[in-house]
Amino acid sequence: MEALHKRVAGIDVHRMKHVVTVLTENEDGTITKHTREFGGFKRDMKELVAWLLAFKVELAILESTGIYWKSVFAHLEAGGIAAWVVNAHHVKHVPGRKTDIADAEWLAQLGRFGLVRGSFIPPKDLRELRLVSRYRKKLAGVLAGEKNRMHKLLDDAGIRLGGVVSDINGVSAQRMIEGLIAGQSPEELATLGLGSLKGKREILEASLDGDLSARHRLLLESLRNHVRYLEAELAKLDAYLLAAMEPYAWAHQLLQTIPGIDEIAAAMILIEIGDDLSRFGSADRLASWAALCPGNNESAGKRKSGKTRKGNTIVRYLLCEAANAARRTRSVFASEYNGLVIRRGHKKAIVALAHKLIRTIFFVLTRRLPYRDSGFDYEAASVAKNAPRWIKALKKFGLWHKAAPAAA
Repeated sequence: MEALHKRVAGIDVHRMKHVVTVLTENEDGTITKHTREFGGFKRDMKELVAWLLAFKVELAILESTGIYWKSVFAHLEAGGIAAWVVNAHHVKHVPGRKTDIADAEWLAQLGRFGLVRGSFIPPKDLRELRLVSRYRKKLAGVLAGEKNRMHKLLDDAGIRLGGVVSDINGVSAQRMIEGLIAGQSPEELATLGLGSLKGKREILEASLDGDLSARHRLLLESLRNHVRYLEAELAKLDAYLLAAMEPYAWAHQLLQTIPGIDEIAAAMILIEIGDDLSRFGSADRLASWAALCPGNNESAGKRKSGKTRKGNTIVRYLLCEAANAARRTRSVFASEYNGLVIRRGHKKAIVALAHKLIRTIFFVLTRRLPYRDSGFDYEAASVAKNAPRWIKALKKFGLWHKAAPAAA
């Protein structure tokens, strides 16, 4: 095979040690190999970059090992050295090559002949924003857990408020929880309902009549304070993320035209995939990168499991969450969900909608045009496709009755 790169470095990344092998092709076609170990501190990273620059390295190859590759990649990027972060799954399990030095040399060999492909690495600004958006996702999960714990605490005390109000975190429910902490009676608490709850005083009084002990009140107050703190922190992060979208305002606005995607979801999706999707090349490759397309496993003409593989879990979470919102809108996503959920179930239908969403995102951002609903009714198409089979089955079991003609 003909080498595509004459000077290549392979870097085996660890937390406190990096093994680097540089392969250089001489004029007579022979290969010279240089291997060296570096530490994991900033000074070591600067020394590593200087060493590679001394060899005039064209390309550096490193595996996506946890988060340890990020510091190495940032220093290589700052030093002007082209770097590819490759999927470890593509280069692992090679017999006889399982030492740090052999790993680094193998990466350099693969990069030299162009046998590996660099993973998508967003620009520095988006890489740093990822830290904020992913922390925001964690906080949202903690907040949901605390709200669920509040539900359980009230149920433990025999208070069934969650079974009467639609949202225990709504204004009326929060006023009643404040009253429970203060020790008010069920009769007094039932009068705190607003809106439609004003007509439910009797059932509210019954739901608030429990055995709330002093320990229940202690935990309820602690949970209430923690929920308020988390909500305030989320509000700060949301404001920061929205302000950070100013350089990507055109893409941020376009994403919000897609059903199920609000301004926060649009910002978090944009931070994960960037605003320049030419790196992916096509909607199919973008869906494959996010692991939201069916698996491809065929042998001897037989299709095996089509289960989706593991991919970017953050993108998958965001798009599945958006798909859950999109299925409740008056759009093509709702009709597709209704057509799929009958025969595939809720979870598979949501993944299918997420796949459609990420393809839609690709076309919206590459064409720079807002989303326009096609109006295609997937549910009607599903019924039209399956109606003959259903009618045949109904006739077979004697359940088919023709409707009487409408009276003139």
